[in-house]
Amino acid sequence: MRTTTPYRRARRSLVGAVAAAAVLAGTVTGCSSGESSSGGERGAQAAPRWNTAPTSIAAVGDSITRGFDACSVLADCPEVSWATGDDPEVDSLATRLLGAAEAPSHSWNYAVTGSRMADLPAQLASAAEHKPDLVTVMVGSNDACRPLASSMTPVADFRGGFEQALAGLRAASPRSQVYVSSVPDLQRLWEQGKDSPMVRQIWKLGICQSMLADPLSAIAGSATRREQVRARVVEYNEVLREVCAKDELCRYDGGAVFQYPFAADQLSRWDWFHPGKDGQARLAELAHRQVTSVRPPR
Repeated sequence: MRTTTPYRRARRSLVGAVAAAAVLAGTVTGCSSGESSSGGERGAQAAPRWNTAPTSIAAVGDSITRGFDACSVLADCPEVSWATGDDPEVDSLATRLLGAAEAPSHSWNYAVTGSRMADLPAQLASAAEHKPDLVTVMVGSNDACRPLASSMTPVADFRGGFEQALAGLRAASPRSQVYVSSVPDLQRLWEQGKDSPMVRQIWKLGICQSMLADPLSAIAGSATRREQVRARVVEYNEVLREVCAKDELCRYDGGAVFQYPFAADQLSRWDWFHPGKDGQARLAELAHRQVTSVRPPR
């Protein structure tokens, strides 16, 4: 019977080694009793995925989203809004995503001409009542467009307003996705109209004086003022990017609107500053491309 003892000892050693290996594997992979390796840790949740086909849209922001000066002088024209309009020539984001039949009953426009970042929390609160799949945000131009460059919204206040607005939306409608447009390059808009005598007369009515006052002045003070306004817009866009990046369901446009080279024929023929119908169509195109992309813009 002596021949069985080494066999039993070897068998016990083998069983012990297998058990030890199993324990070690469980430690390394994070699996424990009652969990499978394919399931991962119990209670873990995957990060929410971006829905490229939302079925309802709410828009918030300022005069651009209201289609101001796109159809007639000094008047809103929401039917050509890049976000929720129904004009077939614009083919708004809502129409592209929902279809012409569904868009009117499943999209809402809470943008208000003249709005600044401080107005965004209230607008998002109204939008959240619908629990929309997607909320579009375009705000910041009026924070930079002030009577004087010195009265532009401080960057810290701009950040605080955006953080407050997003927090309020998350509390009221946690699953709503947010598409954030960058603030347009106001200096480029100045460049498009400054050489027209008629445009300069219109700008004297009070449109974005921090950028457009004395449009042909080449003195150091005027040039510095315009550069300050552009620099502030760049700072606002960085705030939009940073705050949005902290929210898993928020997507910033990567500066697409700021970088878009608006031409004169894409601007309002009444003020050469707000987007005209063709400009609104380009905004809708940019937004649709990025909302329907699986990956966010870089």
